[in-house]
Amino acid sequence: MSDENQSAREKIAEIRETIDEIDCQLVRLLNKRAKSTLAIRKLKPQVQWGLYDPKREEEIFAHIAQCNEGPLFADDLRDIFDTVLRVSKEMRV
Repeated sequence: MSDENQSAREKIAEIRETIDEIDCQLVRLLNKRAKSTLAIRKLKPQVQWGLYDPKREEEIFAHIAQCNEGPLFADDLRDIFDTVLRVSKEMRV
């Protein structure tokens, strides 16, 4: 195996470690978001709001598009957050 090949393998391993750390951060943040979602869900009956709020979902999509600095496309982020929102609605209190 050439030195260049070995160097590339080592760099890939380093980057994968970084990805693993980022994945753990994402899991912690998604769980933090889920807890906040559940807190809101418990309060909604007090103000007589339904579980699903299409206007709020569009606000979320607009907000994440504004936060996006790339390289993900806004449509890709919308797909990801569409799943996050769907799972949030399906969570049990």
